Amino acid sequence: MGKKKVVLDTNIFISALGWDKEPRKILYRCLTGEFDLVTSTQQLQELQRVINYPKFNFSDEQKQRLMSLILETATVVEVLGIVNIIKEDVDDNIIIETAVVGNAQFIISGDQHLLKLKEFTTIKIVNPREFLEIF
Repeated sequence: MGKKKVVLDTNIFISALGWDKEPRKILYRCLTGEFDLVTSTQQLQELQRVINYPKFNFSDEQKQRLMSLILETATVVEVLGIVNIIKEDVDDNIIIETAVVGNAQFIISGDQHLLKLKEFTTIKIVNPREFLEIF
């Protein structure tokens, strides 16, 4: 059946970098090849913006390492911005579209706008704890 393809929401990358909890375990399992990580150029641009917020206080080394690990391991797809399911936060639509274009089975997020959908077509939308309970 092959490996599961997953899209990690930007908040999961940030949490994985800043705190040692479920998001870090999931990211690690993606980086070691247990799951296929899917992202998009648009999401990487958002991550690049968010990771630089002063409140996170990440070192340049941490930021560069995270970005290069993602680029080395993830499948990067192009999205067109045509999905418009979530009106409250349009950035969330990029995550959904990334999963659709990348044929992902899971979106892992801490974002309530996404989590309340639970599913989009065949893509399950779960929080990190739910994902780790499944796998």
